[in-house]
Amino acid sequence: MAGDPREAVKARARRWAQALRDIEDPLKDLAAVKRGVRGLLDVCKNEENLDDAAAEGAVGVVVPLLKKLNGGDMLAQEQPTISGVEELERDICFILGLLAIKVEHQAAICEAGALPTLVSMIRRYAAKNDVHLTGVPAQTCRRTSDAITNLAHENNSIKNKVRQEGGIPPLVTLLHSVDPKVQRAVAGSLRTLAFKNEENKNIIVDLGSLPLLIQMLRSDDTTIHYEAVGVIGNLVHSSATIKKKVLEEGALQPVVNLLSSSCTDSQREAALLLGQFATAEGDYKHKIVQRGAVPPLIDMLGNDDNQLREMAAFALGRLAQNPDNQAGIVAQGGLLPLLDLLETCQSNLQHNAAFALYGLSDNEDNLLEFVREGAVQRINECELVVQASKDCVNKLMKRLQDKLGSRILGQILYVMQSSNPSGKQRIAVALSQLTTRDQPSGAQLKLIFLEKKGMEVLLEMDPHMPGDLQRMAAKSLYRLADSCQVTERPPIEEMAPPEPKGGTEQVILGASYVNSPKSSDVKFIVEGRPFFAHRIALLASSEIFKTMFDGHYREKDASTIPIPNIRWEVFEKMMHCVYTGKTDVPPELAQELLEVADQYMLENLKHLCEQTITDQLAPDNVSAAFDLAENYNAPELSKQCALYCLREYGEMVKYLSGKGGSSGSSPGAYAVTMQKMVPRLRDAMLDAINNRADAMVS
Repeated sequence: MAGDPREAVKARARRWAQALRDIEDPLKDLAAVKRGVRGLLDVCKNEENLDDAAAEGAVGVVVPLLKKLNGGDMLAQEQPTISGVEELERDICFILGLLAIKVEHQAAICEAGALPTLVSMIRRYAAKNDVHLTGVPAQTCRRTSDAITNLAHENNSIKNKVRQEGGIPPLVTLLHSVDPKVQRAVAGSLRTLAFKNEENKNIIVDLGSLPLLIQMLRSDDTTIHYEAVGVIGNLVHSSATIKKKVLEEGALQPVVNLLSSSCTDSQREAALLLGQFATAEGDYKHKIVQRGAVPPLIDMLGNDDNQLREMAAFALGRLAQNPDNQAGIVAQGGLLPLLDLLETCQSNLQHNAAFALYGLSDNEDNLLEFVREGAVQRINECELVVQASKDCVNKLMKRLQDKLGSRILGQILYVMQSSNPSGKQRIAVALSQLTTRDQPSGAQLKLIFLEKKGMEVLLEMDPHMPGDLQRMAAKSLYRLADSCQVTERPPIEEMAPPEPKGGTEQVILGASYVNSPKSSDVKFIVEGRPFFAHRIALLASSEIFKTMFDGHYREKDASTIPIPNIRWEVFEKMMHCVYTGKTDVPPELAQELLEVADQYMLENLKHLCEQTITDQLAPDNVSAAFDLAENYNAPELSKQCALYCLREYGEMVKYLSGKGGSSGSSPGAYAVTMQKMVPRLRDAMLDAINNRADAMVS
């Protein structure tokens, strides 16, 4: 297609490749070679053009050309005598390095025979023993190293070939160059060759590179630091032996110093390396901290560079395996920035932060800070990406829960009592979220939430309280209620009413006697219709019926008793419960049945009504249900309404927000709703906590 930019690139690459092919003797027509190489180099400098250049035969042209310019691989160790040849070598190596950026071209370059020539060229510069290599020789040496680096990148087969060709010794020799660009280039090659290749790592170390690499860490040139620390990092990776040698050569302090480098890449590599050093034999976790690593690592946690933050968290996580370090990291301000990382949505950051926080939680002195700084709440609120992070956080929370009963509890309670209102609430919330059905003990639970007023702090639902604090208080109250088993709804058989006074046992005649004339000795008139009943069943069912038929009221001897203000189907359900001990309570009748259950003191029926109404609770009816429960003495329903509002905080606020009205903001309206329910909630929780404490004593 005319005007297609890609076709134009292909045409350029094709033209320059063909021009180089047409040159019969490169050494006799260096000007033409130079034009062709420069033209092809211009094409390859744009990474988007590399595939097109390779497709047009760039590799097959420049590799043979490089070999011809050197007269063969063995002669390549000699300095070119013809003017301009070394510049061509430089540019061809530049082209090969660019093409090798793409994995698919690495094999083609090696198959064309480039590697032996490149290694021979490196040997040439190393053999000169000239640390002051400058000008074109320095440029060519650097481009050759870059080409080897890119060829070997993530390609273990080529890394092995470089070693087999003898390429590692000259690279180590060239580390002595005073030209920083050459030093960086050869260090980059060694870094790549050492990555996950044990044989290459051992050769690099055996050639005595460590002292020089460690010296490079102290260079005034920050770009040298990055390559040097990168080589060392790859050398020590998965090798305890090399790690030990590196530390014995004095690498620890210069690596710690790099944490304060102006180069973020160097900082990142230094943090990673310190994390690896922390696992070495000997007390290196402690030594790293002693030498000043913690403050810069904590500073790095707040950097905008995610990789830098990730490596800082990694290092702190390794250091946090030492008990003294655990307390020190928190004391120096490491807790909150680690929590910030945990709240990101990036899995690597989250996991490293979770691991570090887990380490910090091992020191019981840190429990106070986890509680005081709101760490417990923030950890519970995090949405973790991977299962490994979730598992780590679960172990972290379990560790904190286990430590809640330690000596530190007294300090926590002292701080809670002496804090300002927001501080009190933050601590009370944390303590409630650390409470489980097993931890702390009943006595400690009573101490925290009753004697030291932790529950009262949570119950203070102020309409002016910020929404996030209110939400957290609601969540924490529900967590505490659940831990104390207040949230459990007792089975109906456990809620059976006490026997009526006088020891009369309940008489269950059965469903067949409901409204049956058989043996009936009393008749109720409901909505003008007769309802046949039996005194023996009624007398035993409640104190009201007992008083009615066994007292001094006119109903005692009456054979017909009118029942005003109760609908037939409601009365029938009530009597079914009296005769059978149970009945189904349709939602549409639950309110009326609750009223008559209270009127006639039928506790069993009341509990059935409470269950039905509880099952139907929703944001738009829970307040009315609570009022109903209070009016008709249904404490279980009152409690369940309060628990519903805690559990469904979000839905409640959403409903109240849409409702508007005079209650003000939705959090304020929520607080108003909760304030009327608090007494019932308080009573239920007081009973539960006292029962748990008493159970421990007994």
